[in-house]
Amino acid sequence: MYQALYRKWRPKTFADVTGQAHITETLQKQVAEGRTSHAYLFTGTRGTGKTTCAKILAKAVNCEHPVDGNPCCACPSCLGIENGSFLDVLELDAASNNGVDQVRALRDEAIYSPARVKKRVYIIDEVHMLSISAFNALLKILEEPPEHLMFILATTELHKVPATILSRCQRFSFRRIQPKDIEARLQYVARQENIPLTESGAELLSRLADGALRDALSLLDQCAAAGGNLDAQAVLDTLGLAGGLQTVKLLETILQRDAQAALLQLNELYQGGKDIGAVLGELSTLTRDLLLCKTAPQGCAALLSGSFDAETLKRLCQGQSTQRFLYLSATLQQCTADLYYSANRRTDAELCLLRLCDEGLSGDLTALTARMQRLEDRMAVLPEAIRQSAPAEAPARPQKAAKPAPKPARPADDAPPWDDDRPPLPEEPPIREDLPPWDVPAPPAKRETPPPAAPAREPVRQPEAPPVRESAPIRQTPPARETGGFAPAIRPAEAAPSAPAAPTSPTVNGELWRQLSEGCKGQLPPMYRAFLDLCRGTVADGVIQVYAPDDITKGRLDNDRVLGVLRAQGESLTGGPVQVRLIVGTPPAVTPDQRREMLIQFGSQFDAVRIED
Repeated sequence: MYQALYRKWRPKTFADVTGQAHITETLQKQVAEGRTSHAYLFTGTRGTGKTTCAKILAKAVNCEHPVDGNPCCACPSCLGIENGSFLDVLELDAASNNGVDQVRALRDEAIYSPARVKKRVYIIDEVHMLSISAFNALLKILEEPPEHLMFILATTELHKVPATILSRCQRFSFRRIQPKDIEARLQYVARQENIPLTESGAELLSRLADGALRDALSLLDQCAAAGGNLDAQAVLDTLGLAGGLQTVKLLETILQRDAQAALLQLNELYQGGKDIGAVLGELSTLTRDLLLCKTAPQGCAALLSGSFDAETLKRLCQGQSTQRFLYLSATLQQCTADLYYSANRRTDAELCLLRLCDEGLSGDLTALTARMQRLEDRMAVLPEAIRQSAPAEAPARPQKAAKPAPKPARPADDAPPWDDDRPPLPEEPPIREDLPPWDVPAPPAKRETPPPAAPAREPVRQPEAPPVRESAPIRQTPPARETGGFAPAIRPAEAAPSAPAAPTSPTVNGELWRQLSEGCKGQLPPMYRAFLDLCRGTVADGVIQVYAPDDITKGRLDNDRVLGVLRAQGESLTGGPVQVRLIVGTPPAVTPDQRREMLIQFGSQFDAVRIED
């Protein structure tokens, strides 16, 4: 009867175990010195040797003639445990015996001494499948077992095992087996079984096994049934995989955003018998390798899958961003997970390829992010393109025009007035940037021919100016500019001061209150600024009167912070101490005298600005 390769070539001793020397050496030394524990917990991924090492340990502790901790595999105890005829070594599957009743029966039976071996050994595989009550039933006997009892627990999901169980066991973590170790074991088995396995085929099988030697032997068994030399292409054809070259070609069309070529390539693989899930899985592996090369180029050699050479990965990474590979990897992972529930796997794969070629079809923020990334990439190369194209597009430098020939001299009495030599203009003084615009000296007037005398006119009678307080003197106006042919406008003489003097007379809703309120806004929180905008005010004789529309507004402003800011701003504007008063009501109406004074002040300031201009 034919026996599968992974069963036929299962290791019989610790020395036969591949890739787990850190565990086998420790167990072998414990058996040789007689220091074995009563409970072990083996963890790790599938196919790494957990159950195999458990059976070897069970044979080693019961072997009649051990050799340096290894079982002899020839005594009755080793042979009986190997063929399963000894009931004292029992292997249980926790997935089918996970109830509390089965664990209680095992606990009641475990107290009896073994009949034909030294120790009674219970190997519980997939122990994480036990229920909470079953773990509780097993806990007591794990804590205080009899001398003749040993438990070996095995699991692939350590996080599901309760901490109370973990604390009572010696834990050994099984690593993934390296591809080179799997390749060497496959070639040894192939030679013993007369299987024509080439080096390229063994290398491909070792990568496809993903660290599990049992899976590698199963794949070798499957490929050997096809017959012929088992090279890399034969393995791909037998297992229905796309292969590295076809996967790279498909990804190149995706990176070029050529949806039509990607769909045609997928159809070619599908018609050739390739599995849709395997194609997407290989694409996912390739994008993962590219993402690692992009994010960790210095230390990614140990993280790569090894399915693609370094030159190919470097070529595919050129011109692509990390965000693009991250999007490709996430989309492929999601699609691969959804294929299990798909009604039409080919349609889902085609939709996945369309989304990979165009992020705008994803229906989320990925589309916007992709557009922004493309714009940033184009803006990054734009200065370089402009610099390269600048010499070619630069306009030709115009040649200097030839100097025209001098005109014949005219008689002195025949020369027009515009040909007369004019005296040089006086140099304008440099403009000082540290002075305000109203303090900058006006440029000297150009020397012009005096205009013809205007016909005599009757003098314009000026209205008498209203009386002006001493606190707001009228600024003297500099001499008006000459205008050709027109008499200058008659204005009151003013002198532009370096800074406007602050009026001390009462100003109702005037410019001084507006300046004061605007200056306070930059020093108050938004809440107080909103209430201050509702108020009006007057400034008169060192007193600032703020008129609030209601008691609520007055109450909000009646605090030391607001009053202090108003007082400080008023002192900076008036140049002397001021007092602040809050009043509920409306400000008094502007009297005619106050309105006249405001107009005079405004007119004088306006004239000064016009003269300076």
